[in-house]
Amino acid sequence: MKLTAWDPVDYFETPADAADYLNAVLEFGDRQTFIDALGDVARAQSLGKVAETAGLSRESLYRSLSAAGNPQFSTVERVLDALGLALRVEPKEKGRPARAAS
Repeated sequence: MKLTAWDPVDYFETPADAADYLNAVLEFGDRQTFIDALGDVARAQSLGKVAETAGLSRESLYRSLSAAGNPQFSTVERVLDALGLALRVEPKEKGRPARAAS
């Protein structure tokens, strides 16, 4: 039996798929998990193409989205825009506890 690693990149067929993935990570994950997920979505659309559209070098984008990266909010906005996605804020549901800061 041959096993292969699961890669979410293989499952993004539409922008809605990518948005659902990022929204789930925002709801249940922490900051680094979101950055990792944003990197997954960028890889699915070609990191070089996303970097060019966002006005960043490929190397800069790769570093920003790496485990050691700490991208500025403006970089996240540019990457989301290049992916054809947008960040949205909604009120929390009543009774839903706030997450501790990470």
